[in-house]
Amino acid sequence: MKTQVEAIHRIAFQPVGFARRIEINRNHICVPLIIAFYLTSCAPISQHRFAEPAAGWQTRTGQLMYRTATVTLIGEAVLRFWKTGDFELTVSKGPGITLLSLRQDSDFAEFNANFTGQRWTGRVAQAPTQLRGWLALREQFLRVPNQKILRYVSGSETFLFRF
Repeated sequence: MKTQVEAIHRIAFQPVGFARRIEINRNHICVPLIIAFYLTSCAPISQHRFAEPAAGWQTRTGQLMYRTATVTLIGEAVLRFWKTGDFELTVSKGPGITLLSLRQDSDFAEFNANFTGQRWTGRVAQAPTQLRGWLALREQFLRVPNQKILRYVSGSETFLFRF
């Protein structure tokens, strides 16, 4: 009986090979995770500051119909712009459901399409091709700021605003 107990103790307290392998594998997993964390946290952070809407800003509310060959989006539009060229557009589907927002000045823009998860921030001259139509809206509204209906076509995109 004593030899059986000693044998059980030897088995129970003897280091098992697979436990050591688990520790080694855990270290191999942690190192790549730490490296991935540092690489993704090094993404450039924008230091650009947009002007905040104030009393002198012109605000217009209405509807936007955005159309491409495959997508149609209709929403409530809130448009704010300042005589210096600062521009802000928010499109929503009722209170609290923002579909997209665009902030832009003469050479910098921030675009957030919550309904698709697309986000972009950077210099307007370096904007992705699919945002060029949206970024051209600023010039259209600065050119004719008091127009009740604005229709703008950019490639396959059509923007129709009604105020």
